[in-house]
Amino acid sequence: MKTPALLILLATLATPAQSLREVAVARPAPENARIAIGFLGALEHWDDPNRSVRKVTLHLRQQGWQAESFSHRNLRTAKKTIDQALDRNHNHRIDPAEAASARIVIYGQSMGGAATIKLAKYLKSQGVPVLLTVQVDSVGTHDGRIPANVHAAANFYQKHWFTIRGEDKIQAADPQHTQILGNFEYEYPLWHPHTWPESWPRRIFGGAHARMEADPALWSRVETLIQEAGIPK
Repeated sequence: MKTPALLILLATLATPAQSLREVAVARPAPENARIAIGFLGALEHWDDPNRSVRKVTLHLRQQGWQAESFSHRNLRTAKKTIDQALDRNHNHRIDPAEAASARIVIYGQSMGGAATIKLAKYLKSQGVPVLLTVQVDSVGTHDGRIPANVHAAANFYQKHWFTIRGEDKIQAADPQHTQILGNFEYEYPLWHPHTWPESWPRRIFGGAHARMEADPALWSRVETLIQEAGIPK
């Protein structure tokens, strides 16, 4: 889905930076560690405890994952995190054996969905496979084409009027290497209060895009996909 460049610029300038010192992922990470990288959208702070991406991240840590959440604008920090997590011999590059042992999942909402695909493409350039990408109402450019290093991908979206609408169809760049688990549409009628965001501004102005971000059932489904991807085959 194409997003006005001005909107992306304003969101980028307004979001606080995140340093490597604030990242909880071990660097280097233990061999065969499950690494989960989550991206928040728009103006969200990377560790906002009210955001669903952050909630999933914290719960994955409790389940033994090396997990961290990032603002979508902190893509560079996320890249460095994975580079250092996989570089177990400290030679400042990802060797083939290190890449082969990678067990990485990436997920994101809104502009974080687009950052998810950007990170997956970067890892492809480094020869690193990705177990799973998950996009939730993904907003960005070129975020509908999943690179061939991704084993499986899922996309969740809504098509309500008068709100931000995310990517409604993702496709595999190489269907022989990537399984599209589905493009799943969700509906958010006003009489379902359990999906209302926690703040009045979000409830009034966020529309279905914000309600999707706050939907506990959807994010439980996302976490289930992540946990299943992390089970050794």
